[in-house]
Amino acid sequence: MSKVIEIVEELAEPIVSGLGLELVEVEYVKEGKSWFLRVYIDKDTGVDIEECGLVSEQLSEKLDELDPIPHNYFLEVSSPGAERPLKREKDFEKAIGKNVFVKTYEPIDGEKTFEGILTAFDGNTVSIEVKIKTRKKMVEVPYEKVASARLAVIFS
Repeated sequence: MSKVIEIVEELAEPIVSGLGLELVEVEYVKEGKSWFLRVYIDKDTGVDIEECGLVSEQLSEKLDELDPIPHNYFLEVSSPGAERPLKREKDFEKAIGKNVFVKTYEPIDGEKTFEGILTAFDGNTVSIEVKIKTRKKMVEVPYEKVASARLAVIFS
């Protein structure tokens, strides 16, 4: 399965970057009896349906040529949404100043989940200002201990 993702990323990257977009993530999953190949794209101002359609058409042609997937599947190209995952170092760098949700592989200060403002990222440490009732606390999470991270929407 990871080989399919790797191949699709290699095919999608030049298409996406050629359109001035960013390849955020590729998923290849089975849901029920169907397989789904999901490609998430983005740019600073967000993506629209036409851009998703262009990427879908061009990527579909490349996938048909190479045929890396031996069975039927559905190709979906879309925006990662408001709670976009933070996968790479550059994702963390772009998210500085934004609200994030981070899960860790092991507890830090007795906790494995943190939500707050990402204040800094230096490649080794994710610094998050979390609010606990009425006070704020700075949490330093070693980057290698981050299991998953995403932007988090604040509902007021």
